[in-house]
Amino acid sequence: MSIVAVRTGQPGQRVLLSGNEAMARGAVEAGVRVAAAYPGSPSSEVLGTLARVADRFGLYAEWSVNEIVAAEVAAAASFAGLRALTAMKPDGMNVALDVITSLAYAGCKGGMVIVVGDDPSAHSSTKDEDSRFLTRTAHLPLLEPADVAEAKEMVRTAFDLSERLGQPVVVRAVTRVCHASGDVLLGPVPASQGVPRMVDRFITMPGFGRDRDEKLAAAAAWAEAAGINSYQGPVDADTVIVAGGPAFRYAAEALELLGLEDRVGILKPGMTWPLPEPLILRHLKHAVKVIFAEEIEPFIEDNVKALAAQNWGDLGVLSFFGKKSGHIGRGELNPDILVRVLVQVLGLAAPAREAPAGESLLGPLPGRDMAFCAGCPHRASFWAIKSALALDGRRGFVLGDIGCYTMGLGRTGYHLLQTCLCMGSGVGSAGGFGKLRDFGFDQPAIAVVGDSTFYHAAVPALINARYNNAGFLTVVLDNGTTAMTGHQPHPGTGMTATGAPATPVAIEEVIGGLGIPVDVHDPYDVEGTRQLVWELLQKSGPRALILRRACALLAARGGARPRVYVVPEKCIGDACGCHRFCSRVWACPANIWDGGAKRARIDEAVCNGCGVCATLCPQKAIVVEEVD
Repeated sequence: MSIVAVRTGQPGQRVLLSGNEAMARGAVEAGVRVAAAYPGSPSSEVLGTLARVADRFGLYAEWSVNEIVAAEVAAAASFAGLRALTAMKPDGMNVALDVITSLAYAGCKGGMVIVVGDDPSAHSSTKDEDSRFLTRTAHLPLLEPADVAEAKEMVRTAFDLSERLGQPVVVRAVTRVCHASGDVLLGPVPASQGVPRMVDRFITMPGFGRDRDEKLAAAAAWAEAAGINSYQGPVDADTVIVAGGPAFRYAAEALELLGLEDRVGILKPGMTWPLPEPLILRHLKHAVKVIFAEEIEPFIEDNVKALAAQNWGDLGVLSFFGKKSGHIGRGELNPDILVRVLVQVLGLAAPAREAPAGESLLGPLPGRDMAFCAGCPHRASFWAIKSALALDGRRGFVLGDIGCYTMGLGRTGYHLLQTCLCMGSGVGSAGGFGKLRDFGFDQPAIAVVGDSTFYHAAVPALINARYNNAGFLTVVLDNGTTAMTGHQPHPGTGMTATGAPATPVAIEEVIGGLGIPVDVHDPYDVEGTRQLVWELLQKSGPRALILRRACALLAARGGARPRVYVVPEKCIGDACGCHRFCSRVWACPANIWDGGAKRARIDEAVCNGCGVCATLCPQKAIVVEEVD
């Protein structure tokens, strides 16, 4: 329904949108014409939404092969005078930072907005990096929405600021804004822009373009005049909370819970880089205690402290409370945390607090392993690799990176992965290990990489391995989609972001074109896969294996699934030679140990019918029954 609202909603209508959908709508209302991204939670749905409404609003939407290419596609549109957007998470901003820092010098023509979705507490990431520091490094203006409605407006306004400055503008949202839902007032959608033309020069060299610092000063002046930054509370409050992004809402709720609205002020920098220095200094003059409410790193805190130090003669003695003092932790904030901080800083009595709904009845929820989905082909692939390495006997190891197959770090992936750095790093690292033979290194290395990640980051590492003849095995886990972030298409799927057909770029053709021997196999054939992996481990030089089987979630949508069940008379339970292999070792969510009956059973509501457990059951107690 929310996508329908983005697509067909009328100006003046109030609709419920997620933060990502709201930012997409803000781009539409700004007249965006080109959008490009690589999927990365929590920002994936920005491009996903724009792709679904592209035909309605006459825009071009693209899932690019990686973030630097996406930024370059958006920059090209901007150079030609069209408004353009690219979206990414901080890991993707790392990838694209070369071109982003260059654009700060070279500038742009049509408004260009970079949406970055940070993930405090790393809900769907391997780390909670703070993209604000990357934005400051790039010398670009940075806007931070506090809620869903503001996210839409800031993206819309960012295009105007970008054209005023002649350089990109970054909008940083966090998970609790990207994935929240809120009431949004729709605005008008402008008519299409004129015919694009490339007539100017955009060059990253001294002597071209305006100075970055001049542009930042102009951005600060614009923000001051536009009311992007604000203050609420007593005009002479001796305690001031400086809150960026959704922390502003948490701070306001904490003050309401404690009844401190008439005592404590909240200073909200909507543009957190460059800082709104006049506004901050104006309210530091009447403050005695300053509390910093922000997520991940002390970005605002450090910059405000530096500003205060530069103006110490005009300010009184200030006490600062935030991450550096230990009052605010690194991860996500919430009103409860800020209530606790205010109680500590102001010496208040802690308020009575009711237990969250359901807590007193249920108690704490039990922990559970992060696991591959039932029927996931990666589980079979990892089992075959584990078995082949055991047969090889040379203490071989597996290198990985970011994706569904990161589960190889834990029990569900048999603790196989020995490295997990960034996208494609397993292949590059394996190439490094493959050149250590002269030093006496004799352990075989296997790099596992997903199909989407293959296109994103693995190809340069494979070129390097081929050129330098690095000896290792690359295993491409090809499940036919970008599964980790929501099944977005990639160059191997034969589909564009808008669902139009495209000519797929076959992984085996790319690898074969590099002169690297490559095999293709079905991981559900566990025995055959194990034998093939073992054979490839005996060879030298770079070689590759594609284990191809559709993602279980996609396959389950295709029709009837085979029924998989346990024959009670054959299951020997605790006496199983593999110590209840199906539930403990195989670790599929559909394979359950029934403690009461002392035997295994299959949760048919979860099972995707792959039947690999039946192949591997040492007692042959699991049956696969085809369903018409």
